[in-house]
Amino acid sequence: MAKIEIESLVKRYGKVPAVKGIDLSIGDGEFVVLVGPSGCGKSTTLRMVAGLEDISEGAITIDGKVVNDEAPKQRNIAMVFQNYAIYPHLTVAQNIGFGLYTARMSKDEKNKRILDAAKTLGLEALLERRPSELSGGQRQRVAIGRAMVRDPVAFLFDEPLSNLDAQLRAQMRIEIKRLHQRLGTTIVYVTHDQIEAMTLADRIVMMRDGNILQVGTPSELYESPVDVFTARFIGSPGMNLLQANRNNGGLTLASGGALNVRAPGSGSDDILVGVRPHDLIVGAESGALRLSGQIAAIEPLGPETLVHVMVGDAEVTATAPGKLTARVGDTVEVSAGEGNLYLFDRLTELALGRA
Repeated sequence: MAKIEIESLVKRYGKVPAVKGIDLSIGDGEFVVLVGPSGCGKSTTLRMVAGLEDISEGAITIDGKVVNDEAPKQRNIAMVFQNYAIYPHLTVAQNIGFGLYTARMSKDEKNKRILDAAKTLGLEALLERRPSELSGGQRQRVAIGRAMVRDPVAFLFDEPLSNLDAQLRAQMRIEIKRLHQRLGTTIVYVTHDQIEAMTLADRIVMMRDGNILQVGTPSELYESPVDVFTARFIGSPGMNLLQANRNNGGLTLASGGALNVRAPGSGSDDILVGVRPHDLIVGAESGALRLSGQIAAIEPLGPETLVHVMVGDAEVTATAPGKLTARVGDTVEVSAGEGNLYLFDRLTELALGRA
């Protein structure tokens, strides 16, 4: 296991900065997920840790040693890629053990490592098969097994589940989580999928435009986002945002509706009021936020239903418990309690706290 320190890390492609001086400390045995939209710098950061990208400025330290000038194989870390990168002409056993062929160890030790990795990943019965005979999830497990046999101090995952269908992604998330619990190895994981980030991470690193916006546990980013971008990115569906203005110590909604909260003590007069869809309830009789509008769309999800409601010119997503009897075009009331409301400065998009 290893502690990884990233200090003032910069990556430029020509004059274009892809990573803009980020700092991050990853604890020994921690599972850290870098999340953000395409082009935010998360994969570039991971590749610099792996040694696959040169560092423009700053330093990367692994186990107390600066590794800026070390080749990837000298860093004793293993990387699992999005496209599996396994050899089609080799068996599962040969693919898992590929990184051991040049290692100075006995054949028995190599075979033991291959078998141990296969047992951990449920691949024992597939060791003689070739990749063409495997499912997508099995191929990804082979790629993870090839990383495991090297006994690295850290695993790096670069969007490993993006090529799998939804059911396989859910299954592989559980397997990767169990693998971390079993091995206790440091893991740095890159994804653009906030569900993966929320379910896997000990801590999430929210990135945008080459910068780190917020670092914290999944619940910290969900409950206390530092800005509008993080609030909308973390959580599914994304947070509703309504424009409001200060009015005699309170707030008035631009779209209409009732809002009974105090105005924040600082910030501009233009405020954004945020509420998550699961906290905005269809048919609730009271709340600090009360809206009325026509149903534009309905999404049944089994135990609950998502309801898209047009409130003036704004569309909000609310939740109806159980089966909804209302139809598209009907007028409904939706409301949320004061403790479920978030306030943001509309100009800076920074959080002003809870209502």
